[in-house]
Amino acid sequence: MIDHTVRVWKSAEEFPQEQHFAWKVAEVATDPVAVPEDTAEMVINRIIDNASVAVASVLRRPVSAARAQALAHAAPRSGGASVFGVGDLVSPEWAAWANGVAVRELDFHDTFLAAEYSHPGDNIPPILAVAQHLAEGKCLTGEDLIRGIATGYEIQVNLVRGMSLHKHKIDHVAHLGPSAAAGIGTLLGLDRQTIYQAVGQALHTTTATRQSRKGQISSWKAHAPAFAGKMAVEAVDRAMRGEGAPAPIWEGEDGVIAWMLDGPEARYTVPLPESGEEKRAILDTYTKEHSAEYQSQAPIDLARAMREKIPNLQDIASIVLHTSHHTHFVIGTGSGDPQKFDPSASRETLDHSVMYIFAVALEDGQWHHERSYAPERANRPSTIELWNKISTVEDPEWTRRYHSEDPNEKAFGARAVVTMNDGTVIEQELAVADAHPLGARPFRREDYIAKFRTLAEGIVSDAEQERFLGVAENTADLGASELDQLNVTFDDETLSRAPHIPPGLF
Repeated sequence: MIDHTVRVWKSAEEFPQEQHFAWKVAEVATDPVAVPEDTAEMVINRIIDNASVAVASVLRRPVSAARAQALAHAAPRSGGASVFGVGDLVSPEWAAWANGVAVRELDFHDTFLAAEYSHPGDNIPPILAVAQHLAEGKCLTGEDLIRGIATGYEIQVNLVRGMSLHKHKIDHVAHLGPSAAAGIGTLLGLDRQTIYQAVGQALHTTTATRQSRKGQISSWKAHAPAFAGKMAVEAVDRAMRGEGAPAPIWEGEDGVIAWMLDGPEARYTVPLPESGEEKRAILDTYTKEHSAEYQSQAPIDLARAMREKIPNLQDIASIVLHTSHHTHFVIGTGSGDPQKFDPSASRETLDHSVMYIFAVALEDGQWHHERSYAPERANRPSTIELWNKISTVEDPEWTRRYHSEDPNEKAFGARAVVTMNDGTVIEQELAVADAHPLGARPFRREDYIAKFRTLAEGIVSDAEQERFLGVAENTADLGASELDQLNVTFDDETLSRAPHIPPGLF
């Protein structure tokens, strides 16, 4: 890996294009290095994982609304990409939009956490949509798709390693726009200049504040990465037509770093593979066993493990979760958000309340992507009582481990201190979730398949499940006429259960 220093340059300084960080990203995207086997296998795992969570969300209102928008933009006479759940072909940017919302709605796919936060599986919908749209015209194969996705992960993960956005309340999808554009560039075999311009455009159009994850969290939390993917598709289209981007986009005197991040004196170190180096960043990412914010994964497993040690939950006086800066300030009591204790809060807000999540997991001994968020579940009196006894504090050691670059030390867990009414104290900690590569039950291919079957049960026919899994596991061997098969369709009766969406502009 090469560590690139990324800083602000004054307009009067000599700063040739070949030194711009967007150009370095384009160099990685155009590197013809082969995709290693373990990376390719993990790409397939994440294609299955994305389908799993999309299946579970197809009948939800935000996904239904995005699907309705997409279906109003039918595919051109040739090409088109499929909309998840229905299979209809639409313009690729709209397929990226609808499918991106379906993947993101339940907060249940993969994650990578370092200086910034990310869900790198968000790269897959826009890259897959473009692959399906241009498959036959450009003779794209499953191998091309895997190459594109590997690039998307590589760029996003390394941006996340080196550049914090949340510190300045910028939403993490600002790393997704450039990574998806780079991934599409790799998929299509575009030249370096075109990818450079597309990366700059994608970043410029996808910077937004983190209010989407603060206070009264709405369905825009699911739409934000889908919007970034849609912008990446459009940025590539414009760049292919010869249009340019603001430059230098990160380092300019009025650019992202100068005015949105650490300012004119900032210096970031962002690693990228050197020429000929394999793209392996996806192997450092991890999926979710539970449908909740990633920092809640280990606390859910911790709560399940502690149930047997607590004889009567009603006798609990207080629970303090000692954890990292992020967990405390974003999904803990350090956020200062009263909504995190509101039984009538949205699903998105409850998902960002580790106090609620720990309480439910402690009571139920499990976590379910629908039942655990149901209004009747959130309003259960015993839950509300327990919920309000839980608080978080930042522990410098957990924060240090959160930011550690040593994968054997990096942790996203907590130490729970449970004080009973009689003064008895029960303590236990868990560094990583059970499904984490270093956890008690690391996810393997069979776990991804099991997750898909569990979430598809009762809404996708057994035959359709088997068909999709067979195609997905064979992604590397798919031909141009077969990429459209990487989709799951629902029958009309199941789709009729989706909520009615009022008409919009389209």
